[in-house]
Amino acid sequence: MRKIEQYFYAPNPMQKALALLLLPFSFIYCVIATLKRKFARFKDFGIPIISVGNLVLGGSGKSPFIIEVAKDYADVCVILRGYGRKSKGLKIVSIQGAIQENVEKVGDEAIMLAKALPNASVIVSEKRENGILKAKELGAKIIFLDDGFRFKFKKLNILLKPKLEPYFSFCIPSGGYREHKSAYRQADIVAKEGVDYERKVEVVNTTPKMLLLTAIANPARLEEYLPNVVGKITLKDHSFFDKENILKQYQALGATSLLVTQKDVPKLENFGVPLSILQLQLKINPSITTSIKDYIKKN
Repeated sequence: MRKIEQYFYAPNPMQKALALLLLPFSFIYCVIATLKRKFARFKDFGIPIISVGNLVLGGSGKSPFIIEVAKDYADVCVILRGYGRKSKGLKIVSIQGAIQENVEKVGDEAIMLAKALPNASVIVSEKRENGILKAKELGAKIIFLDDGFRFKFKKLNILLKPKLEPYFSFCIPSGGYREHKSAYRQADIVAKEGVDYERKVEVVNTTPKMLLLTAIANPARLEEYLPNVVGKITLKDHSFFDKENILKQYQALGATSLLVTQKDVPKLENFGVPLSILQLQLKINPSITTSIKDYIKKN
């Protein structure tokens, strides 16, 4: 577990003391985040919007959740911010599965979604409102909004609640919450990992000596799914990979493939080494998929 994740999820005594010292800043952050959402202007875009978000920092499985629920619909558009990309503004990632941009310009998560959803279009935009309007222009009939809880749009609000929760129930910087934990009560659906959805992981293209390489939030959550590996390289979420440095470590360890997540694959296509993939799929409670279907029908 990296230091930043240890601070939020398994703090040592010094980290606990620091978290308590920072409580005044957490209180201010929490109040601002709550008021900003509460007093935002309500907007109805005249299209069914399903928001999949979380209250904790990263790693709850929003993208796999969206993939699983969006794959059964036509004329869908997925809209996300595009963290880690080397561009700004609105970018059309894909149109009905046809990819329009490269991973540097739109980010790893957006390319992963585009490849996993050939029936959908994908847009990245810091301003979600612009993304929704562009999606309608492209002919979308349903929108799945990544991390949209804080936006006061007419939408179905789904909040994912992962198994691994922050040690302290405080907002940033004392804890790992982006809003007060009580905000779960304001969601239309709270999906609890292990109850309402489960992760199923299969390693595709296994080799004798796999080197784990990943740039995801909370990489410690991969541990229960990992086969034997010759080494581990874990980087900050959405990081791009230094090819020369990675290949040096790969050769030094005598690795026969890089073991990566689906999100990391788009950034490794020019590395020229075999990839073993931690293929993640979510099994979602049918009551949730039925609620989504009913919401779409009514809106």
